[in-house]
Amino acid sequence: MFSQEQKIKFLMKNIAVIGAGTMGNGIAHTFAQSGFNVKLIDISETSLKSGMDTIAKNLDRMVAKEKITEADKSETLGNIETFTNTISGVKNADLVVEAATENINLKLNIFKQLDDVCDKDTILATNTSSISITQIAAVTSRPEKVIGMHFMNPVPIMKLVEIIRGYNTSDEVTKTIMELSKTLGKVPTEVNDYPGFVANRILMPMLNESIETLYNGVAGVQEIDTVMKLGMAHPMGPLQLADFIGLDVCLSILNVMYDGFKNPKYAPCPLLVNMVRAGKLGVKSGEGFYDYSESRKAEKVAKQFV
Repeated sequence: MFSQEQKIKFLMKNIAVIGAGTMGNGIAHTFAQSGFNVKLIDISETSLKSGMDTIAKNLDRMVAKEKITEADKSETLGNIETFTNTISGVKNADLVVEAATENINLKLNIFKQLDDVCDKDTILATNTSSISITQIAAVTSRPEKVIGMHFMNPVPIMKLVEIIRGYNTSDEVTKTIMELSKTLGKVPTEVNDYPGFVANRILMPMLNESIETLYNGVAGVQEIDTVMKLGMAHPMGPLQLADFIGLDVCLSILNVMYDGFKNPKYAPCPLLVNMVRAGKLGVKSGEGFYDYSESRKAEKVAKQFV
Protein backbone atom coordinates (compact mmCIF):
# COMPACT_ATOMS: atom_id res chain seq x y z
CA MET A 1 0.00 0.00 0.00
CA PHE A 2 1.42 3.38 -1.05
CA SER A 3 1.20 6.41 1.21
CA GLN A 4 -0.38 9.63 -0.08
CA GLU A 5 3.07 11.19 -0.32
CA GLN A 6 4.37 8.27 -2.40
CA LYS A 7 1.36 8.49 -4.72
CA ILE A 8 1.87 12.22 -5.26
CA LYS A 9 5.59 11.79 -5.94
CA PHE A 10 4.82 9.01 -8.43
CA LEU A 11 2.21 11.11 -10.26
CA MET A 12 4.13 14.41 -10.13
CA LYS A 13 7.74 13.24 -10.45
CA ASN A 14 8.89 15.67 -13.14
CA ILE A 15 8.81 19.38 -12.33
CA ALA A 16 9.75 22.25 -14.64
CA VAL A 17 10.45 25.70 -13.21
CA ILE A 18 10.39 28.77 -15.47
CA GLY A 19 12.79 31.47 -14.29
CA ALA A 20 16.09 31.06 -12.41
CA GLY A 21 15.85 34.24 -10.33
CA THR A 22 15.39 34.46 -6.57
CA MET A 23 12.03 32.70 -6.48
CA GLY A 24 12.69 30.30 -9.36
CA ASN A 25 15.96 28.93 -8.03
CA GLY A 26 14.42 28.65 -4.55
CA ILE A 27 11.49 26.64 -5.92
CA ALA A 28 13.83 24.41 -7.94
CA HIS A 29 16.02 23.89 -4.85
CA THR A 30 13.01 22.92 -2.74
CA PHE A 31 11.59 20.40 -5.21
CA ALA A 32 15.02 18.88 -5.91
CA GLN A 33 15.82 18.52 -2.22
CA SER A 34 12.52 16.65 -1.80
CA GLY A 35 13.54 14.11 -4.45
CA PHE A 36 11.79 15.43 -7.56
CA ASN A 37 13.36 15.62 -11.01
CA VAL A 38 13.63 19.34 -11.76
CA LYS A 39 14.25 21.18 -15.01
CA LEU A 40 15.21 24.81 -14.36
CA ILE A 41 14.53 26.98 -17.40
CA ASP A 42 15.69 30.50 -18.21
CA ILE A 43 16.45 32.13 -21.56
CA SER A 44 19.66 33.55 -20.05
CA GLU A 45 22.68 31.29 -19.50
CA THR A 46 23.99 33.89 -17.03
CA SER A 47 20.80 33.71 -14.98
CA LEU A 48 20.91 29.91 -14.97
CA LYS A 49 24.51 29.89 -13.76
CA SER A 50 23.73 32.46 -11.09
CA GLY A 51 20.67 30.49 -10.01
CA MET A 52 22.60 27.24 -9.70
CA ASP A 53 25.40 29.03 -7.84
CA THR A 54 22.81 30.33 -5.38
CA ILE A 55 21.37 26.86 -4.86
CA ALA A 56 24.86 25.43 -4.25
CA LYS A 57 25.73 28.18 -1.77
CA ASN A 58 22.47 27.73 0.11
CA LEU A 59 23.06 23.98 0.28
CA ASP A 60 26.60 24.63 1.57
CA ARG A 61 25.14 26.73 4.39
CA MET A 62 22.71 23.93 5.23
CA VAL A 63 25.61 21.45 5.35
CA ALA A 64 27.59 23.83 7.60
CA LYS A 65 24.59 24.05 9.94
CA GLU A 66 24.30 20.23 9.85
CA LYS A 67 20.76 20.39 8.47
CA ILE A 68 21.77 18.16 5.56
CA THR A 69 24.78 16.02 4.62
CA GLU A 70 27.22 16.37 1.73
CA ALA A 71 25.48 13.40 0.14
CA ASP A 72 22.14 15.22 0.42
CA LYS A 73 23.68 18.25 -1.27
CA SER A 74 25.07 16.16 -4.14
CA GLU A 75 21.76 14.37 -4.61
CA THR A 76 19.84 17.67 -4.67
CA LEU A 77 22.14 19.21 -7.28
CA GLY A 78 21.98 15.97 -9.29
CA ASN A 79 18.19 16.27 -9.42
CA ILE A 80 18.38 19.58 -11.37
CA GLU A 81 18.94 20.04 -15.10
CA THR A 82 19.15 23.47 -16.70
CA PHE A 83 17.67 24.57 -20.04
CA THR A 84 17.55 27.76 -22.07
CA ASN A 85 14.94 26.30 -24.40
CA THR A 86 11.44 26.20 -22.93
CA ILE A 87 10.15 23.46 -25.21
CA SER A 88 12.98 21.10 -24.24
CA GLY A 89 12.68 22.02 -20.57
CA VAL A 90 8.97 21.33 -20.18
CA LYS A 91 8.99 18.08 -22.15
CA ASN A 92 7.42 15.30 -20.05
CA ALA A 93 6.74 17.70 -17.13
CA ASP A 94 3.90 16.71 -14.82
CA LEU A 95 3.88 20.23 -13.35
CA VAL A 96 5.28 23.52 -14.62
CA VAL A 97 5.80 26.31 -12.09
CA GLU A 98 6.24 29.73 -13.69
CA ALA A 99 8.36 32.10 -11.59
CA ALA A 100 9.14 34.88 -14.04
CA THR A 101 9.02 38.62 -13.36
CA GLU A 102 5.73 39.96 -11.96
CA ASN A 103 4.58 41.31 -15.33
CA ILE A 104 1.16 40.36 -16.66
CA ASN A 105 2.04 40.47 -20.35
CA LEU A 106 5.13 38.33 -19.83
CA LYS A 107 3.16 35.75 -17.86
CA LEU A 108 0.35 35.61 -20.42
CA ASN A 109 2.86 34.99 -23.20
CA ILE A 110 4.57 32.25 -21.19
CA PHE A 111 1.28 30.48 -20.48
CA LYS A 112 0.19 30.66 -24.12
CA GLN A 113 3.46 28.95 -25.06
CA LEU A 114 3.20 26.38 -22.28
CA ASP A 115 -0.34 25.50 -23.29
CA ASP A 116 0.86 24.85 -26.84
CA VAL A 117 3.87 22.68 -26.00
CA CYS A 118 2.99 20.86 -22.76
CA ASP A 119 1.18 17.53 -22.57
CA LYS A 120 -2.58 17.96 -22.17
CA ASP A 121 -2.42 16.52 -18.64
CA THR A 122 0.34 18.84 -17.41
CA ILE A 123 -0.70 21.16 -14.59
CA LEU A 124 0.40 24.77 -15.09
CA ALA A 125 1.12 26.77 -11.94
CA THR A 126 2.23 30.35 -11.44
CA ASN A 127 4.16 31.79 -8.52
CA THR A 128 2.54 35.19 -9.05
CA SER A 129 2.07 37.15 -5.85
CA SER A 130 -0.84 39.27 -7.06
CA ILE A 131 -1.95 38.70 -10.68
CA SER A 132 -5.29 37.01 -11.39
CA ILE A 133 -5.06 33.25 -11.88
CA THR A 134 -8.32 33.40 -13.81
CA GLN A 135 -6.86 35.93 -16.25
CA ILE A 136 -3.73 33.83 -16.77
CA ALA A 137 -5.79 30.65 -17.20
CA ALA A 138 -8.01 32.33 -19.80
CA VAL A 139 -5.22 32.38 -22.40
CA THR A 140 -4.93 28.57 -22.22
CA SER A 141 -7.16 25.74 -23.41
CA ARG A 142 -6.92 24.11 -19.95
CA PRO A 143 -8.16 26.67 -17.38
CA GLU A 144 -9.16 23.83 -15.07
CA LYS A 145 -5.47 22.84 -14.84
CA VAL A 146 -4.09 26.33 -14.06
CA ILE A 147 -3.45 27.25 -10.42
CA GLY A 148 -1.43 29.61 -8.27
CA MET A 149 1.44 28.39 -6.06
CA HIS A 150 2.67 31.50 -4.26
CA PHE A 151 5.82 30.49 -2.40
CA MET A 152 7.35 32.80 0.19
CA ASN A 153 10.93 34.09 0.05
CA PRO A 154 13.33 32.47 0.89
CA VAL A 155 11.58 29.43 -0.53
CA PRO A 156 13.72 26.67 1.08
CA ILE A 157 13.05 28.14 4.55
CA MET A 158 9.54 29.60 4.55
CA LYS A 159 6.75 27.10 5.24
CA LEU A 160 3.75 28.84 3.68
CA VAL A 161 2.51 28.29 0.14
CA GLU A 162 -0.62 30.20 -0.89
CA ILE A 163 -2.62 27.92 -3.19
CA ILE A 164 -4.83 30.11 -5.36
CA ARG A 165 -7.55 28.53 -7.43
CA GLY A 166 -8.84 30.46 -10.42
CA TYR A 167 -12.51 30.60 -11.32
CA ASN A 168 -12.22 27.38 -13.36
CA THR A 169 -9.50 25.50 -11.43
CA SER A 170 -10.77 22.00 -10.75
CA ASP A 171 -11.14 20.44 -7.32
CA GLU A 172 -8.88 17.58 -8.43
CA VAL A 173 -6.02 19.90 -9.44
CA THR A 174 -6.40 21.93 -6.25
CA LYS A 175 -6.25 18.78 -4.12
CA THR A 176 -3.22 17.49 -6.02
CA ILE A 177 -1.27 20.72 -5.57
CA MET A 178 -2.22 20.96 -1.90
CA GLU A 179 -0.92 17.42 -1.31
CA LEU A 180 2.17 18.05 -3.44
CA SER A 181 3.02 21.12 -1.33
CA LYS A 182 2.87 19.00 1.81
CA THR A 183 5.48 16.60 0.37
CA LEU A 184 7.82 19.61 0.22
CA GLY A 185 7.41 20.15 3.96
CA LYS A 186 5.24 23.20 3.31
CA VAL A 187 1.93 24.33 4.77
CA PRO A 188 -0.42 24.95 1.83
CA THR A 189 -3.26 27.40 2.44
CA GLU A 190 -6.08 27.66 -0.08
CA VAL A 191 -7.25 31.16 -0.97
CA ASN A 192 -9.52 32.62 -3.63
CA ASP A 193 -8.52 34.61 -6.70
CA TYR A 194 -8.65 38.30 -5.79
CA PRO A 195 -5.89 40.90 -6.31
CA GLY A 196 -3.03 40.37 -3.84
CA PHE A 197 -4.66 37.16 -2.54
CA VAL A 198 -4.18 37.15 1.29
CA ALA A 199 -0.47 37.67 1.95
CA ASN A 200 0.06 40.75 -0.18
CA ARG A 201 -3.42 42.19 0.29
CA ILE A 202 -2.49 42.62 3.95
CA LEU A 203 1.28 43.11 3.68
CA MET A 204 1.54 45.64 0.84
CA PRO A 205 -0.78 48.27 2.33
CA MET A 206 1.29 48.08 5.53
CA LEU A 207 4.53 48.57 3.60
CA ASN A 208 2.97 51.37 1.56
CA GLU A 209 1.73 53.10 4.73
CA SER A 210 5.24 52.83 6.20
CA ILE A 211 6.59 54.56 3.09
CA GLU A 212 3.84 57.21 3.39
CA THR A 213 4.88 57.76 7.02
CA LEU A 214 8.43 58.42 5.86
CA TYR A 215 7.22 60.55 2.93
CA ASN A 216 5.14 62.72 5.29
CA GLY A 217 8.09 63.29 7.61
CA VAL A 218 6.57 61.59 10.63
CA ALA A 219 9.80 59.70 11.35
CA GLY A 220 12.99 58.47 9.70
CA VAL A 221 13.76 55.08 8.20
CA GLN A 222 15.48 53.65 11.28
CA GLU A 223 12.83 55.04 13.59
CA ILE A 224 9.93 53.56 11.63
CA ASP A 225 11.57 50.14 11.46
CA THR A 226 12.53 50.24 15.15
CA VAL A 227 8.93 50.99 16.20
CA MET A 228 7.61 48.04 14.19
CA LYS A 229 10.34 45.63 15.31
CA LEU A 230 10.26 46.45 19.01
CA GLY A 231 6.66 47.58 19.33
CA MET A 232 4.98 44.98 17.11
CA ALA A 233 7.52 42.14 17.44
CA HIS A 234 8.19 42.06 13.69
CA PRO A 235 11.48 40.29 12.87
CA MET A 236 12.27 42.96 10.27
CA GLY A 237 11.13 46.55 9.88
CA PRO A 238 8.71 47.26 6.99
CA LEU A 239 11.12 49.49 5.08
CA GLN A 240 13.91 46.93 5.33
CA LEU A 241 11.44 44.23 4.28
CA ALA A 242 10.40 46.33 1.26
CA ASP A 243 14.08 46.59 0.31
CA PHE A 244 14.46 42.84 0.62
CA ILE A 245 11.36 42.11 -1.50
CA GLY A 246 12.39 44.69 -4.10
CA LEU A 247 10.76 48.11 -4.36
CA ASP A 248 9.91 47.43 -8.00
CA VAL A 249 8.07 44.28 -6.96
CA CYS A 250 6.20 46.18 -4.23
CA LEU A 251 5.19 48.83 -6.76
CA SER A 252 4.03 46.22 -9.27
CA ILE A 253 1.86 44.44 -6.68
CA LEU A 254 0.33 47.68 -5.44
CA ASN A 255 -0.49 48.67 -9.02
CA VAL A 256 -2.21 45.32 -9.61
CA MET A 257 -4.26 45.78 -6.43
CA TYR A 258 -5.11 49.40 -7.25
CA ASP A 259 -6.18 48.46 -10.77
CA GLY A 260 -8.16 45.48 -9.49
CA PHE A 261 -10.06 47.19 -6.68
CA LYS A 262 -10.04 50.83 -7.87
CA ASN A 263 -9.64 51.74 -4.20
CA PRO A 264 -7.31 54.67 -3.38
CA LYS A 265 -6.01 52.90 -0.27
CA TYR A 266 -3.93 50.71 -2.60
CA ALA A 267 -2.44 53.62 -4.57
CA PRO A 268 1.39 53.49 -4.37
CA CYS A 269 3.08 56.25 -2.38
CA PRO A 270 4.76 58.85 -4.67
CA LEU A 271 8.05 58.25 -2.85
CA LEU A 272 7.95 54.57 -3.81
CA VAL A 273 7.19 55.45 -7.43
CA ASN A 274 10.10 57.91 -7.60
CA MET A 275 12.57 55.52 -5.97
CA VAL A 276 11.75 52.83 -8.52
CA ARG A 277 12.09 55.33 -11.36
CA ALA A 278 15.50 56.30 -9.98
CA GLY A 279 16.63 52.66 -9.91
CA LYS A 280 16.76 52.44 -6.12
CA LEU A 281 15.17 49.02 -5.82
CA GLY A 282 16.53 47.81 -2.49
CA VAL A 283 18.94 44.96 -1.89
CA LYS A 284 19.05 43.90 -5.56
CA SER A 285 20.32 47.32 -6.72
CA GLY A 286 22.51 48.04 -3.70
CA GLU A 287 20.37 50.92 -2.45
CA GLY A 288 16.80 51.45 -1.33
CA PHE A 289 15.71 52.79 2.02
CA TYR A 290 19.07 51.46 3.23
CA ASP A 291 22.49 51.50 1.58
CA TYR A 292 23.74 47.99 0.84
CA SER A 293 26.74 48.90 -1.27
CA GLU A 294 29.46 48.91 1.42
CA SER A 295 31.21 45.70 2.47
CA ARG A 296 28.74 43.50 0.58
CA LYS A 297 25.88 44.56 2.85
CA ALA A 298 23.35 43.26 0.35
CA GLU A 299 24.74 39.74 0.55
CA LYS A 300 24.82 39.88 4.34
CA VAL A 301 21.18 40.93 4.51
CA ALA A 302 20.12 38.13 2.18
CA LYS A 303 22.19 35.49 4.03
CA GLN A 304 20.53 36.08 7.37
CA PHE A 305 17.34 34.46 6.01
CA VAL A 306 18.96 31.25 4.76
